[in-house]
Amino acid sequence: MRTQPLFIALALLALAGCASDPAPEEQMRLTEQALEQAKAVGATDDVAELKLAEDKLARAKSNMASESFRDARMRAEQAELDARLAEAKVLTLKSQEQLTLLQSRVDRLRKQLGEQQ
Repeated sequence: MRTQPLFIALALLALAGCASDPAPEEQMRLTEQALEQAKAVGATDDVAELKLAEDKLARAKSNMASESFRDARMRAEQAELDARLAEAKVLTLKSQEQLTLLQSRVDRLRKQLGEQQ
């Protein structure tokens, strides 16, 4: 008689393990936002990570349509990370360009000051 509650508990755990993943609506929204942000800072299809993010998001949408929610979540998470990497690369490149420009201005000012003395 004591094994019955144990059996019921194990059966409930087994059923819970078989439950399907919920649709990753929030993750899909976050991924689309990350893609928009990357594009807003200047990422284009020339940035490989942006293209990867778009491809993975397309696969995630396909997984959503076929109700493969676990796969959709994984693809959407990967796409979000790729989009954030694309954004970071673009921002880093822009920062390096600004740094180079500022350095050339400093060098020109030093040269001018050296000539005046």
